[in-house]
This record gives sequence, structure tokens and C-alpha cells, in this order.
Amino acid sequence: MITRLDAPLKVTGEAKYGADHTFPGQAYGYVVLSTIAHGELEAMDFSAAREAPGVIGVYSPFDPLKLKTATSPLFGETWVPLQTKEVTYYGQPIGFVVAETFEQARDAAGLVKVAYRELPAKTSLTDGLADAEDAPPGRDGEGSTLEILEDGVESIADAFAASPVVVEATYSTATQNHAAMEPHSAVAVWDGGEVTVYSGNQASNLQAMELASALDVPLEAVHCVNPFVGGAFGGKGRTSAPAFLAAAAARDLGRPVKSTLAREQVFTATAGRAATVQTIKLGAERDGSLVALSHDSWCSTDTARSFVEPTSHGTSREWYATRNLAISQKIVPLNVPPTTFMRAPGEAPGSFALESAIDELAEALGMDPVELRIKNNSIAPPGKDLQWASKHLDECFRVGAARFGWQHRRPGGHTDGDWLVGLGAATAMFPALRFPATVGITLNADDTAEVGTSGADPGTGLLTVLSLIGAESLDIPADRITPKLGDSALPPGGLSGGSTATASAGTAIMIAATKAIDELVALASDPGAPFEGAEVTYADGRVFADGRNMTFGELLRTLGREKLEVTGSSAPGEELTKHSFSSWGAQFVEVRVHKWTREARVSRMLGVFDAGRIINDKAARSQLMGGMIWGISAALHEGLEIEPNGRLANGDFASYLLPVNADIPEVDVQFVEYPDTLHNAVGARGLGEIGTVGMAAAVANAVHNATGIRVRHIPITIEDLLED
Repeated sequence: MITRLDAPLKVTGEAKYGADHTFPGQAYGYVVLSTIAHGELEAMDFSAAREAPGVIGVYSPFDPLKLKTATSPLFGETWVPLQTKEVTYYGQPIGFVVAETFEQARDAAGLVKVAYRELPAKTSLTDGLADAEDAPPGRDGEGSTLEILEDGVESIADAFAASPVVVEATYSTATQNHAAMEPHSAVAVWDGGEVTVYSGNQASNLQAMELASALDVPLEAVHCVNPFVGGAFGGKGRTSAPAFLAAAAARDLGRPVKSTLAREQVFTATAGRAATVQTIKLGAERDGSLVALSHDSWCSTDTARSFVEPTSHGTSREWYATRNLAISQKIVPLNVPPTTFMRAPGEAPGSFALESAIDELAEALGMDPVELRIKNNSIAPPGKDLQWASKHLDECFRVGAARFGWQHRRPGGHTDGDWLVGLGAATAMFPALRFPATVGITLNADDTAEVGTSGADPGTGLLTVLSLIGAESLDIPADRITPKLGDSALPPGGLSGGSTATASAGTAIMIAATKAIDELVALASDPGAPFEGAEVTYADGRVFADGRNMTFGELLRTLGREKLEVTGSSAPGEELTKHSFSSWGAQFVEVRVHKWTREARVSRMLGVFDAGRIINDKAARSQLMGGMIWGISAALHEGLEIEPNGRLANGDFASYLLPVNADIPEVDVQFVEYPDTLHNAVGARGLGEIGTVGMAAAVANAVHNATGIRVRHIPITIEDLLED
């Protein structure tokens, strides 16, 4: 088994995260947050804060830092703090206090007096459904509504009317926070007109772009470093408030500034997952064949309408073969913290609704839920001609059912002492994507090589993947590869998100390695070179010609060169016009519900995944186990509670429930491995997010099997399982 290269540093505490950096003369900044959900700042009194010990700078929309709108090619505009007096949610950054120590900055921030002109706030998704708006078009240009009807069918209503069996229900999912172990933070250091920012993020080159535009300096004047990231999951895709504020304050004060959000601040001053309401209607033949599927979704968003949680488009748009399909996506703008990408955005909450509904249809048909899913397995997204390039979902279910003991499942579950035991299953799917990426390879005269790109490793194991694919592509041992990540000075490596990093960076590595080998071979036969005029080949890190060979390091030394540097770039191409691509999985869960206390506990879970070629088996299993645990967390634990005034009632780790070791027993992962070289040359597809997809539904389905109680919202609580 391959050990992650960063593991020794992390377990010994030697890994240096953004906030771990300290510089001479460093000051500390503390963010001031709003205490209303909607209104306008009328005044901010910093007089007491200015007089507090150690304070060297105070900033607000009345005395702002020099910042402008931030932009990047991937995200467009990103919100920059302290640029407006308008307050749109409780906990919005409205001020920044800088002092000699963190404690001094924090205490002085508590002395700031704020006067508001308060306005009515909308904070409830349920109450706001009547004012919902159509979601804007997605990145693919697809609109908020879609209808696909078979020939001769006039409407989706007619399709349901012709369906012998119909089920319909409404499901809801809670607001969530990424709850990464590492709070958002930044340390900014200026040297002349250039700034270096140490901050955990998912793409150092994109952060550099956003900071450069916000600071109004050339891109080459911004250097972003994030070699280690303590969890991200989408929550560190964009530049955080501490990074903008620390960089601007450090420039204003002429000294390094560190800013770290307190844990409670992370819950509001960043962004999280939207709450959703989803209505699903399924029509089927009596043999289980889907005739019609409709999926209408609503999600919360902030008043800027900055993000849409695409629940219907991320699931029902593609998962099952149905002759008639109608989906819609609406947004409900609220005075709540911003929403953003969070592990499997769209697919995770959308799968709870869809896979719960499929389970309800199976019950109405008197059919095994696994067999119903296999029967409606699609060969292409409904209404599209592009078939899946590689899909082995039916095998995932067959293998998983046998391994999990699905044949022992019975309607009504079974009992084990005082516990009611039930089994549930669900489909998992996440699109196989690639982002443009460039990777640099350096061959050194000591027979080592460096493989570097600006992307990030927020716990995914990408650093080790660079080493493995680099070694394979250069045909040398992995211990001779030094992988480099998390530095905007490296070639732009795309975003570590969307389950894209291995496919994106890996393909670029292969291209760069080919270029490096071609240049070596050419060098070896150049005039004056050791193999002048000969036909040279390469293998095992050596060049060969005329019965002789030498390592690439020996060749470089002979030529008086210290190194050879190349870059390789890759991007999605014509494969997208020929096939559809996705990763697939089958989730199985056993749940035990206590007869008397109604406590629900997951006792076993198994995920079987079809994600193309697996590069690092150990890291891949850990990724999927983590995702599956996220699914359990969503089903039984996580949910932000927003009070009518917009305040988060449980915005801290004491009351925002997350699973602990006692909540997670046996977690089993198995792969159905078919390299997908139609998608990319590496043959690997994304697996960072698919592990969480379907898990919440599998839990709810198992709870129903055990108790007969159908819970259509998550998280499921004891109160939901109390019998009348």
C-alpha cells in the first residue's frame, strides 16, 4: 500500500498551514461581523477600539481599505468585504481591527459600536417559496426548466396519467457548513510592490488572480502559497475575507498582517450549502419501467443570487432511463450567508430526494429497490444522443448486493434484541469532469525529477498522485520524484474541486513527460552529444543507442546542464462531443433504531464504485470513506438552524452536530475498476465527491425498512421516529 507523501509531516505537526507562518513585525487582524440580517450601516464608532492596547489600524466601509471588485476566469466576480454599507445577512464582515496581538485585536473588535438602519429580513426558505425565482442558466447554458417527451405525448401530465403506478412526495434538506478543520485564514507580507499571501485555498493561481484584481496590482505582483490545506470541500474555492483584508491592511500599514476567523465566524463569514425543497413525481409500468419523472426544486441563496444548488439538474437530468422527463430549478433569495459549492453540490442533496422517491416507488410496486434501479439503468442521459463512455453501475449493484448480504433484506426489516434493523440502498453518480491544467516537469542532473503545478491538495492525496503518475510517465521510481503543489508561481494547475484534479493534472503530466523525453532523446543525438547522429530511445530513466546507455542525469551532466525543464497542458477536448462521462456507485447501509429510545445508528455501510482507473488504492478508499461518512452526517447530524432574525442558533462546533468515531462503525469500499481512456489518457475519473452522493437516502431508506416510518427530510431526528 502506498503511503501519502505528506502523511509524516501532518501526523508529526510539521506541516505548515497558512496561519502557521510568522514574520518579524507581524500584526494581527480580527474581523468585525454584523449583528442584523438586513439593513444599512448608519455609523460605526471605533473610538474605544482605537484607544485599546496594541491597536494600530481600524477599517470599515466608512474608512475602507483600498480594494476593488475581485474577478477570476472560473468564478467571475467574488465578493470583497468592506466595500458597501449594505448589510444582507447576520454575521457579514463589516469591519477589521488590526493590533499587535490576536487577543488585542479580538478584544478591541468587541468595543466597536455599530448603528444600523434595520430593514425586514427574509430568512426562511419555506416562507419564501411563494416568492421563488427561476434559476439563471447553468454554466452549460441549460435553462432552469427542461421537458423531454416521447413522440405522441402532449405533456408531462399526460405521461403521468398514462402511468399505471404513480408516487409523489416532497423532500427537504438542511443548510450545512463545510466545517473544515482549518479555519479560513491568511498571512500577507509585502516586499516593495509585491505581496506574498499564505492562505489555505483550492487553487493558488485563481486566488492570485482574485487578489490582483482586488488590490489593483499586476498579477505578477501577487504570490499565493498554500502547500497544505486543512479541508476545503468547495468552501475555500474563492478568496476568503481574511485574505482580502490581510493583504490590503498589510499594504496600508507597511508590515505583515495575519488574520484568522474564529470558529463561530467561519459559519457566517464564509459560505455553505443551500437548504432545499424538492418535489418528485414518478410514473412507472407495473414491471418497474419508468414512464415519467418530474423533479421540481427550490434552493436558498443569498440576496446577490450568487449560487444555485442544482438538485434536479444534478440528478434527475441524467440518472435514469425514462421516456418522459420534466425538471425545474428555482431559487429563493434570503438574508442568509452566501451559498457555494460544497462536496457534490446538487448531487448530494438532490440524491436524497430522488433516491428516496425511487425507494417509495419500489415499495408501491412491491419490487426490490436494487432491481428497480438496475431495470432503469440509463445508457445515455435522457434526451441526449451521447452514450456513457463507460458505465458499470449494474455491476456495482450486483457486487454490492452480494457482498452486503442484500438477499437477507425483508420488508419491515428484522429485530435484534431491542433494536429494529433495516437495510437501504441508493445510486451514486457524479459527473466526470476535467479542467484545463498545466504541469511543469524538471529533470535534474542528479537523476531526480520535479513535477509541479499550482493546484492544491486539501486532503485529497493529490501530492502523492503527482508523484505516482510522474514516475509512471517518466519511467523512473516514485521516490525520485519531488511533487510540488500550492504555489501560484508554479504552472496553473486548475482548481482542486469538482473531482477533477487527478484527471486534469494527470493528463498534463503525461503530456509534459512525453515532451521531456522527446527533448532528452534529441539532446542525446545532437552534434557533440554522447550519441551524436544515432537513433536514440528512452526507457527506465535511461537513453539508449548503439548498444550503449546512460541515465538522463548522466546525459545532462555530460552536456554540462543542471536540468531540463518543460511544461505540458491539457484541457477537455473533442471527447465531449462523442460521449457522456460520469463516475458511478452503489451505496448500501444497515441502520439500527432502538425500539424504546428511537435512537438511529448506522451499523454497516458499503459503497461499490465505478470510477475508472484507481491511481492510489489507499487514498482512494480513504476519500470515499470520508464521503460516505459525510452522507451519514447529512442524514443524521448536520443542519444549521437559522433564527427568524437571521442569527445561526448552532453556528459552532459545540452545537452543529458532526459524527464522531462512535457514530461510524464498519465502512467498506470496493471498486469495479475499468480504466476510462476515452475520458482522459490516465483512465481515471473523479471520486472525491461521489462517496457522499446517495448515502443520506440510503440511510433514510434503511430507517423506513426498519421502522415503517418514511422521513422525507434530513437530518433525521429522534422526534421523527416517535410513533403516535
